[in-house]
Amino acid sequence: MSNLNRLIDYFIVSGLSTDSGLEPDQLSVPTPWVMAHFRNPPFTGDSLHCPPLDRPYKPHVLSHFPVSRSENPLDKNAVGMLCHPRALRFQTQQEPRDPAFHSFIITKENGSRVFGAALTYYEVVCEAQICKAMQTLQSMHMAELSNTQSRTLYSHLTENSTEVHQRSPLVVKKKQRTFSIEKDTLYATKCMCILSQIPLIRTFERILVFLYNAIMSTDQPDLPFESHIFNLIFEVPMPPLGGSVAFTVMGNRIIGQRPGSMELPLLDYPLHQMLLLLNIDKLLLVFSSILLEHQVIFYSKDYLKLMLVSEGLTALLFPFRWQHVYVPILPTSVSHFLDAPVPFIMGLHHGMDSQALQDVCANANICFVDIDTGNVDVPDDLPVFPYADKLRSDVEHELRRSNAQESVANGGNQRDSGFRESLLIDDSGVSSAIPGRLELIQNNEALAKITALAQRTGVISSLDDLKDSLGAAGDAAAGPPPIKPPAPPKSPPDQHVTDLIFNSAIREIFLHYFLQIFRSYESFVINSSPDLDTWLSNRETMQNFDRAAFLSDHSESHLPFLSAFIETQMFTTFIDNKIIAQWEEVDSNLRVFEDRLQSFREVQEQRIRRFYRTHLLSTTLSPAHTECAIEKRANKADLVAPPPKYSGEKPKPFTDRAKHRPGVFPELNTSILDKEPPSKVKRDINKWRKKGRVMQQVENLQMEAEQREKSLQEARAKSGGPSLTMNPAGAAQTNWKFVESLLKECKAKTKRMLVEKMGQEAVELGHGEAVITGVEENTLIASLCDLLERIWSHGRHQVQGKSALWSHLLSYQETYHRVLWNLQLTPHLPVALGLPRKPSRTPEIPILNPLPSSLLFDLKNVQQMSEIKTEVGYTRAFVRLALEKKLLSKHLKQLLSNPDLLRSLYKSYGFLRCEDEREQFLYHLLSLNAVDYYCYTNAFSKTVIGYQVLIFTQKKMSGGGTSANCWLSMSGSLGETKRIPIPKHTMEMNLQNKNLGVLTTMRVGHDNAGMSPKWMVEHILVRNEITGHAYRFPCGRPLGKGVDDGALERLLVAEMVPPTTDHAELLEKCRTPPRCRSPSMPRRSTEPKLQVSDIQEMLGDAVNNLVKHFYKPEKERGSLTSLLCGEYGLVFCMEHVFQCGFKSSRFLRNRFFVWDFLEKVSNYFHTLITDHEHYTIAKNVESTMKSYCHVVNRINSASEAIGKDGRFQIFICIGVRERYLQRWLRILSKIPITSNMYEEQSFLRDPALSQFVTEILGSLKDFNIVLEASLIKGITL
Repeated sequence: MSNLNRLIDYFIVSGLSTDSGLEPDQLSVPTPWVMAHFRNPPFTGDSLHCPPLDRPYKPHVLSHFPVSRSENPLDKNAVGMLCHPRALRFQTQQEPRDPAFHSFIITKENGSRVFGAALTYYEVVCEAQICKAMQTLQSMHMAELSNTQSRTLYSHLTENSTEVHQRSPLVVKKKQRTFSIEKDTLYATKCMCILSQIPLIRTFERILVFLYNAIMSTDQPDLPFESHIFNLIFEVPMPPLGGSVAFTVMGNRIIGQRPGSMELPLLDYPLHQMLLLLNIDKLLLVFSSILLEHQVIFYSKDYLKLMLVSEGLTALLFPFRWQHVYVPILPTSVSHFLDAPVPFIMGLHHGMDSQALQDVCANANICFVDIDTGNVDVPDDLPVFPYADKLRSDVEHELRRSNAQESVANGGNQRDSGFRESLLIDDSGVSSAIPGRLELIQNNEALAKITALAQRTGVISSLDDLKDSLGAAGDAAAGPPPIKPPAPPKSPPDQHVTDLIFNSAIREIFLHYFLQIFRSYESFVINSSPDLDTWLSNRETMQNFDRAAFLSDHSESHLPFLSAFIETQMFTTFIDNKIIAQWEEVDSNLRVFEDRLQSFREVQEQRIRRFYRTHLLSTTLSPAHTECAIEKRANKADLVAPPPKYSGEKPKPFTDRAKHRPGVFPELNTSILDKEPPSKVKRDINKWRKKGRVMQQVENLQMEAEQREKSLQEARAKSGGPSLTMNPAGAAQTNWKFVESLLKECKAKTKRMLVEKMGQEAVELGHGEAVITGVEENTLIASLCDLLERIWSHGRHQVQGKSALWSHLLSYQETYHRVLWNLQLTPHLPVALGLPRKPSRTPEIPILNPLPSSLLFDLKNVQQMSEIKTEVGYTRAFVRLALEKKLLSKHLKQLLSNPDLLRSLYKSYGFLRCEDEREQFLYHLLSLNAVDYYCYTNAFSKTVIGYQVLIFTQKKMSGGGTSANCWLSMSGSLGETKRIPIPKHTMEMNLQNKNLGVLTTMRVGHDNAGMSPKWMVEHILVRNEITGHAYRFPCGRPLGKGVDDGALERLLVAEMVPPTTDHAELLEKCRTPPRCRSPSMPRRSTEPKLQVSDIQEMLGDAVNNLVKHFYKPEKERGSLTSLLCGEYGLVFCMEHVFQCGFKSSRFLRNRFFVWDFLEKVSNYFHTLITDHEHYTIAKNVESTMKSYCHVVNRINSASEAIGKDGRFQIFICIGVRERYLQRWLRILSKIPITSNMYEEQSFLRDPALSQFVTEILGSLKDFNIVLEASLIKGITL
């Protein structure tokens, strides 16, 4: 048998070497990193102040079989360190000596892993020189302690020990451990270890337990140990993929199984136990930290728990792999690795101070997981994993289902809710080294005295009686009693199979959500290299994944996580493997993922319904199929290894050389174990291979009809054999069903998008259902894009490119290129930022040429998007742009209007060649014009957009021209521009800037230079040259010192122009003087004076609109700035509140600005606050006055260019945001200045009106109002 086909690579025995003696383990001495971070280092080396039994000693590999394997050389130092993570330890007969099992991983330089399983137990030390050496060390230690000076030097050790005992309730203070060669028997740790290429941990544990039981047994074994070891390392084959192997150890049958090539990779650790240690919420936090490649530290007193959680979480990453440092068990000697500035997963033993380590990790922003206590600290601002709530619900459902099934199987006894002292004690009977109740009694001084008293009075005869009584009591909290020796496992295969089935179900859940997230990832993979060498040489300089297009397909709530995840090394490696698969063998994880992804898509296509929510397991591998495969492999082995037998003609040499001594590992005959097996085993391999082919045939027969046919077609294609073809009638029927399903799905998707966009209104009209509420717009649009791709892919003559729709668009563009060049392309190329186009002959009348609405114009704009790298990305950008412009149905109709092009691209049965279905399809898309989408504007933040700006000024009284240097800046939902200079005598300019999103505000101003700086702006019109959205910014106020309120700059609030507005009508509206000025009400004598009731109604509507804004879902909210500062907004209404009842005939000669009144009040408040001799003010009133004065002073000192009305606008916005406004109004109604300047029937003096204003403003105090930066000019309080 080939070495690569053997189950076990090495069988190793390690422990105390009689040649080296008691050699201190210098690697376990605290490193400088540990000394720097912890007050109480876990190990103390060979110092004389430490008792000899507590010191760590260096372990050695005593023997290993075979001696060497060229393909897998043995690293003795690494194996010795990992077999004895706490170094070599000694015990006496008075102390517990329970065996402990743990596993580990060795990562080689090439990245491959070797999996180890180790069982450690205590073996009596028979060598007299070792016992004498221990006695000598004990005497030296006692002499050191008797030294007064030494007690002074080491007094802190006792204090530290006391602190540790007080801090940890699990540690019982005990007397110092001593050794006497006359009274005590010395035991040392010995370890049996198995190394293998596959992690069959449960199988290896059972092997080691059976060997351990044979060692501890008083009965002479039927066969010598060499026979069993020889059989394990030479005659037991590795289980085939998708099969199992059966073999015998000490008369016990063991079956080890391995998943198939299209199943999830092997995981032999029970995830059920991991979920008992960490609940699903904490597990998802750690899972997210690992996915985003943070530094992760696991901390536990049990090495097996460290391996369980590390291996369990990394297995859930499938199809991705952890690419960085991975050390589930970190030896103390290399603890300085924790300072490494790279991502890592490391497991630390409980020897270190938990709180100190947790503090270190918190300061370093590391994910720290205390497995024993369940405490989890994650890095700050950790984004939430997509679909976290659904994932949590599915895992909890599977947990309940698993517990219910096991409860029925066990007659009502559910799975133990606590983590056993040994993870696999139910299979092996081996407990870990955690103190049990008997150990606590033996090591506790007070209880020891009570036990001695009970022995003298005859209550018990020995500690064994007490052990039996404790076992009968069954105290669940303390765990099972120590087992010496462990009993044979009770039905281990049943529990093992249950755990494997549960593991598969949980991993399928996590895989399902990865399929959901990356269902169309292939479309965004970029590869233009002709061969592997070219790709490798350009790998560092080329982009392999279209990130912008991929993120535009996902929900906004998922973007924080996904944008970080696609930058990780594990995702980059996954994409690299996808590209390399074109030239080399496909990565195993990628192959399984691609197969599941194909099934996922097929199930989605087959399950088209009106409105549906795909259940978790409907798109994953059937759990029944996986469960049956696992149970089948466990019940019937595909390979059966020969049983152990004598390795020669005469068994006598074994009996003569090694007599069986219970508790002592026998001395083995190395010459026999180094021999290769007989050659006839090779003939058995052919039998196993033949059996494997039979298994593949049986597996094909168990597939569903479609899957079996697909598998057979692929096999025939690879072998060059004939393939089955469908008859013409059957093909026509199949194509017709597919066309019908596509049309039905189109109807369902468009209706769903309409209902979701209309929101609550659609639900009230009876068009909505609970199952579709809350679906993100990006997800629905991505689903629509996938549908369009499938429609355009149906019936194509030949595949060209990754996007069928994009290929059709390019063919259409190529066909009509001359028409596009001569007729459709009117020059709309924006010039450099801030520079105008060629001035018009009549600059007094700005001209807004209509944008072309043709398919080719939008196609050209999409092709100019530099951040898009893939054909699928361009297609989705085109669909989003057309959908936002309400031209999707029109563009696609135009695309399909060329029958010659359709015939050249598609077969007669293709969907696009079916006229009736095509018309219905376009009709369904036309229904999307009923709602407004901003899916292009909000998705591509880095796209450079052209903006055309038209400025309408007042021509009367020469108010349109100015000698000053003018400027403007625009703000939107995605960003803002810097100040853009406006060339003099220019009414029209074209700007080019990164996408600002939906425009919200514009700030316009000048520097007041020249002889006639006054500038009267009526309106400013801005149009997005790609989407065609037009925004009107009304002003109606002059700018200049000494004019109006003296403003040199004004904030203008955007008004979205309806898309149905005719361009001529729009220009006419902009030439007409505006109804209102910005930001306050016009003073036109022709307008009627508002009554008090009118102002009350307007204010109530303004506040009500704000309340509705915050009660809407975030995706349905409009512009908050418009509700605050726009027409009939809160600022507009509050200005009328302050102007109502003003005694204008007595002050300021009819030139009243509210800000003048507010400044007078501020001066008055300042006098009251500073003059404590004449005025006494309540603390709450004084606090309100100080806040008022502080805000007024900050606004006045912000910028002199802001006019009085602009300052009043900022005053109201800050007052509402900080919840000051209603408090200010209560004080304003009681001061003398208000009485002097306002009539009694005003809002500031009339108690009823004043109470009305304060109460209605109080309804806004519960909302978090966030103001745009352009609105408050950077003013901070």
